[in-house]
Amino acid sequence: MDENNKKVSGKLLTLIFVAIIAFLFGYLLRYYSGHPSAGIGYEHPAQQASASQPTIWTCSMHPQIRQPKPGKCPICFMDLIPVAATEGQVGARQIVFSEDALKLMEVETSPVERKFVTAEIRMVGKVDYDESRVKEIAAWVPGRIDRLYVDFTGITVNKGDHLVELYSPQLISAQAELLQSVKAAGSIGPESPDLIKTTTSAMLQAAREKLHLLGLTDRQISEIETSGKPASHITIYSPMSGIVIQKNATEGMYVDTGTSIYTMADLSKLWVKLDAYESDMMWIRYGQEVEFTPEAYPGEAFKGKISFISPMLNSMTRTVKLRVNVSNPDGRLKPEMFVRAVVRTKVAASGMVMDPDMAGKWICPMHPDIVKDARGPCDICGMDLVTTESLGYVTAEEPNEAPLVIPASASLITGKRAVVYVRLADREKPTFEGREIVLGPRTGDYYLVKEGLAEGEMVVTKGNFKIDSALQIQAKPSMMSPEGGAAPMGHQHGAGQMKQEMERSNVESKNHKH
Repeated sequence: MDENNKKVSGKLLTLIFVAIIAFLFGYLLRYYSGHPSAGIGYEHPAQQASASQPTIWTCSMHPQIRQPKPGKCPICFMDLIPVAATEGQVGARQIVFSEDALKLMEVETSPVERKFVTAEIRMVGKVDYDESRVKEIAAWVPGRIDRLYVDFTGITVNKGDHLVELYSPQLISAQAELLQSVKAAGSIGPESPDLIKTTTSAMLQAAREKLHLLGLTDRQISEIETSGKPASHITIYSPMSGIVIQKNATEGMYVDTGTSIYTMADLSKLWVKLDAYESDMMWIRYGQEVEFTPEAYPGEAFKGKISFISPMLNSMTRTVKLRVNVSNPDGRLKPEMFVRAVVRTKVAASGMVMDPDMAGKWICPMHPDIVKDARGPCDICGMDLVTTESLGYVTAEEPNEAPLVIPASASLITGKRAVVYVRLADREKPTFEGREIVLGPRTGDYYLVKEGLAEGEMVVTKGNFKIDSALQIQAKPSMMSPEGGAAPMGHQHGAGQMKQEMERSNVESKNHKH
């Protein structure tokens, strides 16, 4: 019986041993079939390093993942990238990669260069009337409107066209005074005393001036004097050419002095009112040329000049109102049309707006079209001209040196700091250095650089987040950790880990927007 038990125990041990061998064989078979690069005799280039320089494989999105061999990230399933654990003598903010690692990381660089860049400020707005060309046609005397020659809005009126026929007892009395003065002046002979001649002439002139002030023209007054009797009705003529945009009276209506009968607008010149964000105001100057396209004429560009920048900011929209003077000789532009506009600003090294046509000039603060080479009055309003430098333009004497710029994608901005990664040119292996710099304003796809970089240096424009993650793995100073420190060694779900990942996501989102 004991002998039989021994035989059974021996068979069980044999089966267990065979099962273990089969399990190990299947595991290895599955591993090598899923990872062809791990086949017998194959060695990854990053694994060919010496024993003194082992390779660590990490995830560019989750730098806390560290493995001694290639594979997939257990969190996001991205391919792991190799990072050398030691690279000889490198600085605290430097890191070395192999050429194969750079290919996997898809790192791209761009030179720091000096060049003039143009900021494009895009705005929206609408066409509006030129307020200085809107007039009210009002009654100058009380009376009754017996006829309206223009009886609907939108009609075009030329200067001197008749508008209203008005009956006014006050005008009849004023005409009678004129006729009496004319009769008195005609009755004076050569032998009359000089005092009487002077007094009569003054009375006649006063009667004529009174009719002038009541709205009559020289021709109308002359006709009254010739006919010798007052006219029962007086015609009001248009003092300007334009469009009747509002009719405020009807026939048979009694009006008082100052009652508005029509509102007219001259549409040969218009305003375009635009909204500019406060962040763009540093590039906007009085007198700049604006190019805009109305929704009614897609693909067609119109031009004008900025004639007014509001001193107030809209607290709800965070925008500032701009006004652009536009000529409209053919009448194609119409009030209330929507437009999309752009201002292209060339920036000098000082960060100021550079316009060769404005440097050293004098300009009218009311009419931006009036630009002169010397001091003097405005040809339109008579105001003293001011220098363009007082409005933020580069002076004629200032050297127009091109500013130092980098692509906007090269900088990692945390809100207080700006970090770029520079590829060092004097190293055998690809070596990158993190560097804090001082940025100037952003102009289009570029940032002006004030401190921290030199012309010709190569900055990383793509893959800088991956380099930053690699520095964090090695506990070196990085964008998120200015002073350096140990990186987390596992996938932690605690509040600290979540906060770190949220901060990284916010920074990355902000840089994509920029």
